[in-house]
Amino acid sequence: MRFLAAAAVLALPLCAQATLVKAQYAWGYASPDGQGKGTLNILLDPATGRTIVELQGLGERLLLLEGNPRDGFRLQIPRREVDQRAISLAGLNLPFLPRLGSPEGLYKLLTLGEAEGVKVTGRDKDGPVKMRYQGRDENGKELTVWLTRTRWERG
Repeated sequence: MRFLAAAAVLALPLCAQATLVKAQYAWGYASPDGQGKGTLNILLDPATGRTIVELQGLGERLLLLEGNPRDGFRLQIPRREVDQRAISLAGLNLPFLPRLGSPEGLYKLLTLGEAEGVKVTGRDKDGPVKMRYQGRDENGKELTVWLTRTRWERG
């Protein structure tokens, strides 16, 4: 019986009682194809799953993701002429970021530093300040992404 109660608690969305998060990160990456840097801006409303992720590099929008679990998500990557829609984040491949799968996955990344290939290298009272992601790009080439939190707001 205890197992069933624990399983029921784990089945609840992780961020169901969490507050709105606005975050900004200095972003940098290196891969065999090159390197770059820029800014990653995120707005996440855990109550609704509303998600906005914008990746800027040298004054150019590299990626815009917006949506929610009820209406679906839209991913735009102007440089690659990508404009995709999916009912869940799991249906979209976000370049330079780990597979998040859902707004809950993004919330875990922001607040706990948990995602496949992610290592936290600095923390404060709000969670991870510096993170490093080791993964592969859409062509299977290894890449490293560094995130350093520069702004954090809740509520």
